Amino acid sequence: MFAFSLDTVLLAHFCSINKGVDMIVDYGTNNAAIPLILSTRTKKPIVGVEIQEEAVDLAKRNVAINHLEDQITIVHDDIKHFAYEHKPVKLIVCNPPFFKVGEKNLNESEYLTIARHETKITLEEIIQCASHMLENSGRLAMVYRPDRLIETIQLFQKYDIEPKRLRLIYPKPGRDCNTFLIEGMKKGNTGLKIEAPLFTHKEDNHYTDEVQKYFGEKDV
Repeated sequence: MFAFSLDTVLLAHFCSINKGVDMIVDYGTNNAAIPLILSTRTKKPIVGVEIQEEAVDLAKRNVAINHLEDQITIVHDDIKHFAYEHKPVKLIVCNPPFFKVGEKNLNESEYLTIARHETKITLEEIIQCASHMLENSGRLAMVYRPDRLIETIQLFQKYDIEPKRLRLIYPKPGRDCNTFLIEGMKKGNTGLKIEAPLFTHKEDNHYTDEVQKYFGEKDV
């Protein structure tokens, strides 16, 4: 199965949980890492949607182990179905598959292939589903790879989600950006804030102070 990554942690701490948010939906929740982290930031209901039955079972067990069944609900469904069968929400988060089909060797387990590659859903379909499910002024927050940044922004705008916040992630000072965090608003006004860069590791390969805060290793 797919273990959660630093990307997951960064996204869960990046997304804006405003007062108007009454429910959060996590597209492709896998083992429910994002809902579990979000539960440390809010008491609002959180729904994790996952297409893989085995991952759904794992997610439900993780929620139960943490005694969060009253806050977190795991739904076994296809995002492309779920988005059109449920009421609009104010916040959707997603750590989507990073690779297009054929872009990288698929010689790995079926679980990892589905999690990492667009075999079940594409980036465009995710954004389209989010746009349909978001209330006006609702937000979509994602973590993704920098070589698809332009594509992501174009798809946001195609589906009436205006990019509002962007943060570039670097493994260390002096290295190239390897990830970005983006948040857009449904039918939002034009105006993108590019936030300070986030460096995940120090030269000695230990996490930076900011990342350690996300793991609860330093006081916020």
